[in-house]
Amino acid sequence: MALLDELADALAADTMAAMAELGDDRLYMDVGKVIGTSSPSLQEAFMTSCRLRLSEQRGRAYLEQVLRQRRAEAESQGE
Repeated sequence: MALLDELADALAADTMAAMAELGDDRLYMDVGKVIGTSSPSLQEAFMTSCRLRLSEQRGRAYLEQVLRQRRAEAESQGE
Protein backbone atom coordinates (compact mmCIF):
# COMPACT_ATOMS: atom_id res chain seq x y z
CA MET A 1 0.00 0.00 0.00
CA ALA A 2 1.85 3.07 -1.26
CA LEU A 3 0.04 5.67 0.85
CA LEU A 4 0.72 3.73 4.05
CA ASP A 5 4.44 3.51 3.29
CA GLU A 6 4.66 7.16 2.23
CA LEU A 7 2.94 8.39 5.39
CA ALA A 8 4.98 6.11 7.63
CA ASP A 9 8.28 7.08 6.02
CA ALA A 10 7.52 10.81 6.15
CA LEU A 11 6.61 10.54 9.83
CA ALA A 12 9.75 8.49 10.49
CA ALA A 13 11.93 11.12 8.79
CA ASP A 14 10.34 13.89 10.85
CA THR A 15 10.68 11.83 14.02
CA MET A 16 14.37 11.13 13.36
CA ALA A 17 14.95 14.87 12.90
CA ALA A 18 13.12 15.61 16.15
CA MET A 19 15.15 12.94 17.94
CA ALA A 20 18.38 14.61 16.81
CA GLU A 21 17.11 18.07 17.76
CA LEU A 22 15.86 17.00 21.18
CA GLY A 23 18.57 14.46 21.98
CA ASP A 24 15.87 11.86 22.67
CA ASP A 25 16.87 8.55 21.13
CA ARG A 26 13.64 6.81 22.20
CA LEU A 27 11.11 9.32 20.86
CA TYR A 28 10.25 6.99 17.97
CA MET A 29 8.97 4.43 20.47
CA ASP A 30 6.54 6.97 21.94
CA VAL A 31 5.34 8.07 18.51
CA GLY A 32 4.88 4.42 17.56
CA LYS A 33 2.70 3.81 20.61
CA VAL A 34 0.54 6.84 19.83
CA ILE A 35 -0.14 5.85 16.23
CA GLY A 36 -0.55 2.18 17.15
CA THR A 37 -3.70 2.95 19.11
CA SER A 38 -5.51 3.96 15.94
CA SER A 39 -3.62 2.14 13.18
CA PRO A 40 -1.50 -0.94 13.84
CA SER A 41 -0.67 -1.06 10.12
CA LEU A 42 0.75 2.46 10.14
CA GLN A 43 2.57 1.71 13.38
CA GLU A 44 4.33 -1.29 11.89
CA ALA A 45 5.31 0.55 8.72
CA PHE A 46 6.52 3.50 10.82
CA MET A 47 8.57 1.29 13.15
CA THR A 48 10.10 -0.51 10.17
CA SER A 49 11.09 2.80 8.61
CA CYS A 50 12.57 3.99 11.91
CA ARG A 51 14.54 0.77 12.37
CA LEU A 52 15.89 1.05 8.83
CA ARG A 53 16.91 4.67 9.35
CA LEU A 54 18.54 3.95 12.73
CA SER A 55 20.40 0.98 11.30
CA GLU A 56 21.62 3.05 8.36
CA GLN A 57 22.84 5.75 10.76
CA ARG A 58 24.75 3.19 12.84
CA GLY A 59 26.25 1.60 9.73
CA ARG A 60 27.28 4.97 8.32
CA ALA A 61 28.86 6.03 11.64
CA TYR A 62 30.83 2.78 11.74
CA LEU A 63 31.98 3.18 8.15
CA GLU A 64 33.13 6.75 8.80
CA GLN A 65 35.00 5.62 11.93
CA VAL A 66 36.79 2.84 10.05
CA LEU A 67 37.69 5.17 7.18
CA ARG A 68 39.11 7.79 9.57
CA GLN A 69 41.11 5.14 11.40
CA ARG A 70 42.49 3.49 8.28
CA ARG A 71 43.34 6.82 6.66
CA ALA A 72 45.18 7.89 9.80
CA GLU A 73 47.09 4.61 9.81
CA ALA A 74 48.01 5.02 6.15
CA GLU A 75 49.15 8.59 6.78
CA SER A 76 51.34 7.57 9.71
CA GLN A 77 52.90 4.76 7.69
CA GLY A 78 53.60 7.08 4.79
CA GLU A 79 55.58 9.54 6.90
